[in-house]
Amino acid sequence: MKYFIALLLIPLLITPVFAQTNSETLPTDKGTLDVKLSYDDIVLGQQTRLNIDFINPQTQKVQEHIDYRITVFKDGGAVFGPIPLTHTSPGSVKIPVEFNDEGLYSVDFEVEGILFQPIPMEKVSFDVIVGQANAEQSIPINNGSESTGGGCLIATATYGSEMAPQVQQLRELRDNNLLATESGSSFMAGFNQFYYSFSPTIADIERQSPLFKETVKIALTPMISSLSILNYVTMDSEQEVLGYGVSILLLNIGMYVGIPVFGILKLYRFKRK
Repeated sequence: MKYFIALLLIPLLITPVFAQTNSETLPTDKGTLDVKLSYDDIVLGQQTRLNIDFINPQTQKVQEHIDYRITVFKDGGAVFGPIPLTHTSPGSVKIPVEFNDEGLYSVDFEVEGILFQPIPMEKVSFDVIVGQANAEQSIPINNGSESTGGGCLIATATYGSEMAPQVQQLRELRDNNLLATESGSSFMAGFNQFYYSFSPTIADIERQSPLFKETVKIALTPMISSLSILNYVTMDSEQEVLGYGVSILLLNIGMYVGIPVFGILKLYRFKRK
């Protein structure tokens, strides 16, 4: 069961993923600007360079001339900043921050002067997990919002909104079915570790490449269609979760692996004739 949804994402995994850098892009609370935060693996007691890009969501290009303020919180207290309101002409900045303890940090941005208009301050917050021991406990799994780090990042980027029917379907399956059982909850804890190691990168590529976004949408459609079956069955016990999970897994293996292999064999035989 721990490989249930992971194996369903096989089509996405054939795309190269550059996991050396942690990367996530989130919109400000009013949606005027996207903020991209990326950083290398964090080493306790050493400075980590936070790479920040302010992106125009209409053009998908870095937006010049942005005023920003950054604060890093842990356990409700500020461990870095807030820095004074600072202007960046190129729209990209690099800020060194030292993380001294393991745990969940919040990197908060306040942004003004967006798109050369006198727009009031907008905010966005990123969750940064430091230390493997805290990763499983720190990643929220009951909230569908991307801003909390517990959302369906790939599906949200693919369908354009966390309120899209396909995204809500995945969220409801997770919250109402998988998390209702012990085996489902155990799976989600392990799966989050795997999923969030590459999903921000995939979502970023989707935002930058409409062609890649459409390719991912085509790849996701059979999986989401098969998962919709689970919305019409009862999964209140461990046996039901495992039974339906294995059945959907086999169905997806047939769609993503069996059908292409069958087509290739038929084409090969046709060419031989």
